[in-house]
Amino acid sequence: MAKDGTRRGGARAGAGRKRKALADRIAEGQQATVIDLPTQGDLTGNDMPPVRDFLKQKQQDGKSLCAEEVYKETWKWLSDRGCAQLISRQLIEQYAMSVSRWIQCEECISEYGLLAKHPTTGAAIASPYVSMSQQYMKTVNQIWFQIFQVVKENCSAGYDGPNPQDDAMERLLKARKGMN
Repeated sequence: MAKDGTRRGGARAGAGRKRKALADRIAEGQQATVIDLPTQGDLTGNDMPPVRDFLKQKQQDGKSLCAEEVYKETWKWLSDRGCAQLISRQLIEQYAMSVSRWIQCEECISEYGLLAKHPTTGAAIASPYVSMSQQYMKTVNQIWFQIFQVVKENCSAGYDGPNPQDDAMERLLKARKGMN
């Protein structure tokens, strides 16, 4: 506690030794808590929750967002690894919306260029889409790291291979070609 009575300092979030993945702990023969599901009874999987309307809305220019597609791909990827129930729906929606907004900013940069006109002086300035794109990409990465950390800590099978984050650039290139 500081002299002024406020609680400051202490351990920082994310500080310390990183946790090992569940699959790695099992492979090394360490003690790992694995929940065995009962084999009796009816074990049916949960369907993907319906995609909310704001992820499917048309944009002002008439184009549709790719957020619905990103949401479905991410949910499928998580459910294939048995981790869909561990990630909140809102986190997947935030990820999907951030990816689609990043793609939208990149399309605007391609269409309008890297420079813009200042509204009052008319001088050339950097396009605001560039900084928005960088901010959305930073958000996409932060949310993906949260999702992937849960998968890494809870997936007893391998979690390697292609993932929705790898497909973000491919999705951007498809959107530019008009294949979306």
